[in-house]
Amino acid sequence: MLFHMSIAADDPERVAAVIAELWNGEARRFPPISDGSWITFAGDDRGSAIEVYPQGTVLRETDGDVDAHGETTGVDRFTATHAAIATNLDQDTVLALARREAWPAKYRKRGGLFGVIELWIEGRQMVEVLTPDMQSEYLSAMQAMSSRSAKREQAFS
Repeated sequence: MLFHMSIAADDPERVAAVIAELWNGEARRFPPISDGSWITFAGDDRGSAIEVYPQGTVLRETDGDVDAHGETTGVDRFTATHAAIATNLDQDTVLALARREAWPAKYRKRGGLFGVIELWIEGRQMVEVLTPDMQSEYLSAMQAMSSRSAKREQAFS
């Protein structure tokens, strides 16, 4: 189960606010790693959150009994890191939100199994947004894949 993740953005406050809107959650300043960082809380029973750091921030291991720290490097703007997040909004509302922010977004069917809205935050960071109907498709597809995988493992044991 995923409790939280982090992404980087050119405008962390704005990105956190839009994610909060998708979740009907709340965005707040989040200074522990880096000034200018924000965190969005989904307001669910797990405390789900997305931390949004200034673009170029990386996490580094720190020696001894000290938390990891953030550091700005200014490296590549694109990343393979992405998340699939649930929303109670419908597809038209999510696409309208993307248009308002001038962020690319489109509906895609993953492997013919489940739909997602590819929302490209600031035109560079993909978040897959799943409406309630898409969430049902996703859960059915993933549970079926997980079940098939477990059966294959049993066959080879």
